[in-house]
Amino acid sequence: MSLMIQEIFHPAKKVSTGAYSAGLLIDGWLFVSGQGPVDLSTGGILRGSIEEETAATLNNIKKIVEEAGGRMEDIVKCTVHLSDIVDFDRYDVAYASFFSAVKPARTTVQSVLSDGIKIEIDAIAKIKAK
Repeated sequence: MSLMIQEIFHPAKKVSTGAYSAGLLIDGWLFVSGQGPVDLSTGGILRGSIEEETAATLNNIKKIVEEAGGRMEDIVKCTVHLSDIVDFDRYDVAYASFFSAVKPARTTVQSVLSDGIKIEIDAIAKIKAK
């Protein structure tokens, strides 16, 4: 028996950003690839403070989750890569503002990130059947 895999696209994406799917929906589970502070209509980096880059990154994730029929509250796990762990407290406040009730389980690590971005986040969500 093969899995039914549905590719989920970022609705504003107009440029290639690599050989990956923005999201894959499998049996109600949405796996969102690592997203960063990128304007997906141009491919340009949205440079700013850690708070601004966190918001831009989570807005990209939000659009993918919504495209799959979900909400931010459906996210159960995030993995976060910060270019500088010193930014943790400021990023944490910006991150928390995107989740109203129970926050997702989360791992946050310091990593070397491409193009000088400050943050990258991937997510897993459980999308309720329509």
